[in-house]
Amino acid sequence: MLYWLSETLNINILSYITIRAGISFFLALFFTLFLMPRFISWAQKTSSVQPINDLAPDRHKEKAKTPTMGGIVFISATILASLISIKFTNIYALGSILTLGLFSMIGFKDDFAKIRKNENLAGLKARTKLILQIVSALIIASFLYFLADFNTQLYVPFIKNPVLDMGVYSIILWILVMIATSNAVNLTDGLDGLATVPSIVALTSFSIIIYITGNATISSYLLMPHFNVGEVAIVASALIGALTGFLWYNCHPAEVFMGDSGSLTIGAFLGYLAIISKSEILLLLIGSIFVIETLSVILQVGSYKIRKKRVFLMAPIHHHFEMKQWAENKIIVRFWIVAIISNLLALISLKIR
Repeated sequence: MLYWLSETLNINILSYITIRAGISFFLALFFTLFLMPRFISWAQKTSSVQPINDLAPDRHKEKAKTPTMGGIVFISATILASLISIKFTNIYALGSILTLGLFSMIGFKDDFAKIRKNENLAGLKARTKLILQIVSALIIASFLYFLADFNTQLYVPFIKNPVLDMGVYSIILWILVMIATSNAVNLTDGLDGLATVPSIVALTSFSIIIYITGNATISSYLLMPHFNVGEVAIVASALIGALTGFLWYNCHPAEVFMGDSGSLTIGAFLGYLAIISKSEILLLLIGSIFVIETLSVILQVGSYKIRKKRVFLMAPIHHHFEMKQWAENKIIVRFWIVAIISNLLALISLKIR
């Protein structure tokens, strides 16, 4: 709508991506701050609260009455703010909306199942959830490959030229990236605000990278690939604004949790951003906290199956520190610090080609 106004009424300032990204940030922030307290009130009245696993640390028991599924609010706010701000002729921006929509529906279905069953986190079966994720990721990857005719070359950090053209096999990589990131953020969402701030930081990094990638002059100067993906920075900015509003209620002690409707969607969207900015490998550094959390689970499960011994007191790793009696705020803030440092390193690496 804003871009249409710039064209129709000749409001030149609204043609700039940076201006519309700023507007989308504040729109999503306002929508979330306005809607979230109403959602929390509704969730409390309808007992739409977070089921707590019996195996979780004891102090999690006090969170049993905390409303969940807050992701529905901030994802809806993101989509609404984006639809107001983006240029509808940009196929990559439409792809980002598609990503948010598909994965939020999977998360909502899982959250709704947990709330209704309300016993030991019994939501969708793991197999069912994975199949839905694969189907959704396949739709998005096919959208990029067949409709958007997106570049299939693989880029590696510090190297200015692509190292490989994967052709149709890029679809497999893109599916793996989205599913892996989606589940990694989901695993991280275990403490108040733990996944929220690293997500905001990662989205900020990708917004910068995507803006650079979409700008012919800057991308040429930094020896980075150039694609017409700049409009997606507006959607990313909207999600940053929505998550900032969500953090107002999600910081310790949390008044609401994002649930799978938020974490699965954020992860898939980060994967999408990595794909269209040709930063699939750099995603490992940008999403370092999510990688660490996932590796801790893989190590724990693998070690127990092979050696019948645990590596950590409990996995994911934030539970390990809880079992070591670290204060929840200390765990959360230290994880935030790691996320900020790793993202600064990722942005610095852009100049080294």
